[in-house]
Amino acid sequence: MTAGEQAGLALNLHTFHVLATLAAAGPDIDNGVPARGLHGEGYRGHVFWDEMFVYPMLTLRRPELTESLLAYRHRRLATARAAAREAGLGGAMFPWQSGSDGREETPTQLYNLRNRQWLTDSSRRQRHVGLAVGYSVLEYHEATGDVGFLADIGAELLVEIVRCFASMTSYDPADDRYDIDGVMGPDEFHDGYPGRPGAGVRNNAYTNVLFAWLLRCTLIALETLDGHDCGRLRHRLGVDAAETARWEHISRRLRVPFHADGVISQFEGYEGLPEFDWDGYRARYPDVGRLDLILAAEGDSPNNYRLSKQADVLMLFYLLSAEELRDTLERMGYQLDPEAIQATVEFYTSRTSHGSTLSRMVHSWVLARADRHRAWSLFTQALQADLADSQGGTTREGIHLGAMAGTVDLVLRCFAGLETRDDVLWLHPVLPPELSRAEFQILYRGQQVRVELTPRLARLRLQVCVAAPIQVCVEGHRATLRPGDVYETPIGPRPSSDDGDRPRGKGLGAAHVHSGAPRRESRSRPEPDLGEGPHHGRARPPDEA
Repeated sequence: MTAGEQAGLALNLHTFHVLATLAAAGPDIDNGVPARGLHGEGYRGHVFWDEMFVYPMLTLRRPELTESLLAYRHRRLATARAAAREAGLGGAMFPWQSGSDGREETPTQLYNLRNRQWLTDSSRRQRHVGLAVGYSVLEYHEATGDVGFLADIGAELLVEIVRCFASMTSYDPADDRYDIDGVMGPDEFHDGYPGRPGAGVRNNAYTNVLFAWLLRCTLIALETLDGHDCGRLRHRLGVDAAETARWEHISRRLRVPFHADGVISQFEGYEGLPEFDWDGYRARYPDVGRLDLILAAEGDSPNNYRLSKQADVLMLFYLLSAEELRDTLERMGYQLDPEAIQATVEFYTSRTSHGSTLSRMVHSWVLARADRHRAWSLFTQALQADLADSQGGTTREGIHLGAMAGTVDLVLRCFAGLETRDDVLWLHPVLPPELSRAEFQILYRGQQVRVELTPRLARLRLQVCVAAPIQVCVEGHRATLRPGDVYETPIGPRPSSDDGDRPRGKGLGAAHVHSGAPRRESRSRPEPDLGEGPHHGRARPPDEA
């Protein structure tokens, strides 16, 4: 069996488990996305940020499931608002571990089997779960164009989330900058500074940058709804001009820490921490994934070192295209050069223990174009997380639903380079050498689209239906496709002189659209030159900046 065939079997199994857990979701069933699915007692069925890794797979195939599952969060807005008030904040503060009624269910202690002692668990400081909810709302709307969802559920979630984070900020008039203190990032190994455990960190880059992006997108969403309901939603939610002006200012002036060499710092003060003895600990321990437990048993703490349990800063490259990340940082007054992007990726890939099943999947995504061999290795390791129980016994407590869905999504939105943005379906494939072809079907703006990819050809087949035409852009070729059309374009490396009769066009060959009935052929209109870079999808790995 080839590597591609083995990956295909694992992906089918992952799809089965995701659908077995979530396919019954609907407006009459009040359930969220349990991190361990329905297959074990791990996490007691609680809902984490893992849902943001699950929704992309569902939204591109069964968008009604994403809509129903996001309603779980909306139904718990009252509880989230109460939690924010209790913490002295505005808006709605979603819990790190959410249960049936939406209360914070995160334990305050964690048992360390290595030394049989209880540790303080400060995970509830991971406020970024609210940003994950907001991100998922925006991604669903972009893929579906469902303005009704935005008006009924989505906008209220966005407004209350940004209100909460805006109330977390403190303003520094000397620097004209906003700071966010006392949080934990996705890293999870740093719940404070050396000697100050549990107090959180200051200006976690992931939190601040994603919040700035979410603020900007929320303001755009409100403008979209103004044309839909003439401002009635703004009035109902009490969003006035003074509040949106403050949001605009915060979105441009949140502080982001950088190292002296231009690397994005995980949080303020991270650069000053000492390096960790990775070689020494790997020689002493067969698995260093949970360095927090190892160090605690030794009387030490990960707060004292430059290390991460899982992707933190690199999550920004997973969620946003390099173009979006650059634009967001530029609006905030920062410059992110291509060299700094590559240096940031290299810095954190060498300092991550992969103590989470989500981590290797994210790192594979980020490395997909810069280091294909390593990206494929990480991808196959992510595929084996539950099949081989690679964490040594955790799978019997329940499968890892986010990692399962994330590996499927990695093929769709990273290897296939598929993204929905700016009312366009973008495709910028880069199949690993181990995959000779990939085929899948998605639902975009009510149109069934079958995507067929080889290293040299992309083909999109649209089902005959009554859906409106869609805009697509494949490898720089833009076209308007109607139901029944078949769209083809060569892809891959620039052809050389010995490529024979391979079609030519914009360096890659000519793109063609074949209509359903009667069949006709026409040359697609080439997209205006956008220059080199990840303009064709949020899935763009950062090396193409």
